[in-house]
Amino acid sequence: MSTPLELLVRQIRWESEGVVSLVLEDRAGAELPPWSPGAHIDVELQPGLVRHYSLLGSPRDKGEYRIAVLAEPAGRGGSRYVHESLRPGHVVAVRGPRNHFALEDAPAYTFIAGGIGITPILPMLQAAEERGRPWRLLYGGRSRRSMAFLALLERYGPRVDVVPQDELGLLDLDTALGDLGDGEQVYCCGPEPLLAAVEAGCAPLGDVLRVERFAAPESTAPVTAGAVEVELARAGRTFTVAPDESILDRVLAQGVDVPNDCREGICGSCETTVLQGTPEHHDYVLTAKERQAGRSMMLCVSRACDRLVLDL
Repeated sequence: MSTPLELLVRQIRWESEGVVSLVLEDRAGAELPPWSPGAHIDVELQPGLVRHYSLLGSPRDKGEYRIAVLAEPAGRGGSRYVHESLRPGHVVAVRGPRNHFALEDAPAYTFIAGGIGITPILPMLQAAEERGRPWRLLYGGRSRRSMAFLALLERYGPRVDVVPQDELGLLDLDTALGDLGDGEQVYCCGPEPLLAAVEAGCAPLGDVLRVERFAAPESTAPVTAGAVEVELARAGRTFTVAPDESILDRVLAQGVDVPNDCREGICGSCETTVLQGTPEHHDYVLTAKERQAGRSMMLCVSRACDRLVLDL
């Protein structure tokens, strides 16, 4: 597992009601690892408290990472720590960047964001501009006060449709998805009801949609009930994973360290290369093509159809 970077929190500022942005930089001023639109980093806020956040600045700015954090009183503690305890001058451990929401080349784009889901979309807008591709953004939120980065988006004019729910109701997805051009790609990030609605609207259109989730939806997919035999190629160990435990937990019990955060199949931190065997995917990260290829899997939620050999 890669050694984390120790980054300094240089700046924290309010971006809207309930949303703060953070600027992270190397304490010695060194360049940070490169990234592309859609990427996120894993931030260890405190020992054992790791959260992943989308990068929202410019990939050209190699001296800093920018992230945004929504206050979630009912969350697991990460946002509360950021909002209540983290301050400029503090140091956090960062791994990544990793990108499972990359902006593919397409003739045109429709971007759809709900609430804090605007964060991975922001660098995509600039990338689409630089590629000379036409694009439009539908951005919904509870109210204007809660919608971050509105001032930043003003530069794009009418291509950005800002829809505060308390003023204008819900996003008009039927219209937005009803006139997609040939080859146009849809990128969506936000709360689960929005993602589910966009997925339903794009279902008849073929492989046009890419989404990023902040929480796992309730799954109805059947899971293989039997035990799984797993070999760790580099560690030289073979063991059986019982039906009632995850492959990730069993690997960790072997003393083999694997990055992990959500344990719901949405963050991608536990993605592991598969050398042999057929994964049974239950994550929300890999595309249909990546699942079919079977070259990697998320150990926290996925199982296997046969014996697995992992690059661990």
